[in-house]
Amino acid sequence: MVRRALRGAGQGSGGLMCGIAGIASTAAPDPEIVRRMCDAIVHRGPDGEGFYSDENAALGMRRLAIIDVATGDQPVRSEDGMVVAVFNGEIYNFAELRRDLERRGHRLSSTGDSECLVHLYEEYGADMVHRLRGMFAFAIWDRARRRLVLARDRVGKKPLYWRSDGDEICFGSELKSLAQDPGMRREVDPVALHHYLTYQYVPAPWSIYRGVHKLPPGHVLIWERGRSTVHRYWSPDWTTRRVSDVREEEERLRELILEATRIRMVSERPVGAFLSGGIDSSVVVAAMARHSREPVKTFCIGFEDSRYDERHKARMVAERYGTDHHELVVTPDMLDVLPRLAWQFDEPFADSSAIPSFYVAELSRRHVTVALNGDGGDESFGGYQRYALMNMARGMPRLPRPLAEACGRLGAAMVERSDYGTLRRRLGRLIRFAADPPSRRYAGLMRRCTEEQKTRIYSDELCDLLGGVDSGSLVEDLFLGSRAGTDLARAQDADIMSYLPGDLLVKVDTTTMAHSLEGRSPFLDHHLMEWAAGLPGALKVHRGQTKLLLKRAVADWLPEELLRCPKKGFGVPLAAWLRGELRDLAWQVLTDETARGRGLFRPAAVRDLLLRHMGGADHSDILWSLLQFELWQRAQAGHLAGSAC
Repeated sequence: MVRRALRGAGQGSGGLMCGIAGIASTAAPDPEIVRRMCDAIVHRGPDGEGFYSDENAALGMRRLAIIDVATGDQPVRSEDGMVVAVFNGEIYNFAELRRDLERRGHRLSSTGDSECLVHLYEEYGADMVHRLRGMFAFAIWDRARRRLVLARDRVGKKPLYWRSDGDEICFGSELKSLAQDPGMRREVDPVALHHYLTYQYVPAPWSIYRGVHKLPPGHVLIWERGRSTVHRYWSPDWTTRRVSDVREEEERLRELILEATRIRMVSERPVGAFLSGGIDSSVVVAAMARHSREPVKTFCIGFEDSRYDERHKARMVAERYGTDHHELVVTPDMLDVLPRLAWQFDEPFADSSAIPSFYVAELSRRHVTVALNGDGGDESFGGYQRYALMNMARGMPRLPRPLAEACGRLGAAMVERSDYGTLRRRLGRLIRFAADPPSRRYAGLMRRCTEEQKTRIYSDELCDLLGGVDSGSLVEDLFLGSRAGTDLARAQDADIMSYLPGDLLVKVDTTTMAHSLEGRSPFLDHHLMEWAAGLPGALKVHRGQTKLLLKRAVADWLPEELLRCPKKGFGVPLAAWLRGELRDLAWQVLTDETARGRGLFRPAAVRDLLLRHMGGADHSDILWSLLQFELWQRAQAGHLAGSAC
């Protein structure tokens, strides 16, 4: 295959990874607040800044230049100056959009993608989002209508927070921005905390602070003269199409992957890839190698514990494609990064794979400014074992309701009993799984902490505040509300609306932006995702096997051993660390006077969890969530007081 260099190619993206912030008001906003909002996120854009203000709005941004380095400054304006925009992201089809806009009489003065936004808005209004291919969060100020439009990309690769009291709306890429506004209350939302402990992240539209919201993926917010409306503009079409020739589907999949990868390799700065050793990141590296004259730069994180270490699989791919390969082993003595992570994430975030993600981003940034990754392959092509479980459970007989409820109670009790062995707890999970309807099975698979576990540790006051709030219903409702026709597709749909943007994409965006590194995800190209959504379920998951079509399509690209290996994920030896290297930190942070004084949790119950975990039971999920919440509280207090974290 012909290899060609893509750096600076004309059909790629414009590209500004950055942070944005702003205020719109029925009165005159203070531009200095917006400057402070942007200063708080300088790590997202160390290459420059830009500001705009008038009698009703103030917008700002911090810039990390990737393409159009010389002329891609923001904010951007329409010819008459009445439409102004700030933008974070990449629009991969911007060259096509520019040509269409110029045919319609628009005059563009730059060569990048940002300027397209104001002209697209002039033509199509807020419906412009349907024409964008890429990852983005942007704000458009329509001065004539005194109207602010906020939008986030289809799957939520770029973050956007907002709050409004009616007369004024503030927005920013991170909570750190909004926290610079003296009008914002920094009070923990108990409902958001409740959801966080269930899923280990705060799901949209909540944020950890009362009155502050995340704009959900695939949504547009319009604020006009004091009134806010939010609507969803995208969701995949899960209608199954008829497949007559599987080989044709394999070929089409390879074409889509190659194209999605090609357009994400365009950059005026060095490009590389995360290579975890899993199938998805390996496929991306294989596709990159087919487009590049030079060796692809690849980056891998490993562990001393062989149960979590997949460097050998990454090396197989690196050797096959002759990549410029770099590795780093994460050891327990590197865990002093936890306070920095707690500050960087803005909200409590308890996915422990944030630790290796942080270090692979740090390693990559020493060599490149853009890193491609394999995010999204599991959700679109059926890569999680829970999908296989949901598929296999289709044949389970439905139990009579009284028997199902009794089995559910028995299974729950067996799962909760820490003195039971691992086998009996697994049997308890199976009993509970069999007793539940499909929507509740999915919800049970997604939660990391049950309502019963949380109630045991909550203070009486917190229990009263949260009476009747069921976190499990969040993803269960997504499952039930999906228009997909099978349980497998409904689970995939719910993941794309919750776990993917709430956990995985937050983790990657936060850890890469912490190092001023841009992450790009070919599998999250919406054209590829929409094509994959229409595949028959049997080409994704069948008889316990996952990613069937993807594995067949890339069989010639990857080593056979890698295709046969079971999925491990990007986990860390958390349970062992909490009994060993992190033991003292966990005891100190979770039981000292500061933690006890918050009045949120029962000190005796938290201490009992610690004791039982040290005795051999595995309570690592809930302990890690509590630890990250307390570290976040302290990091935010230290930052707001002006001390370094």
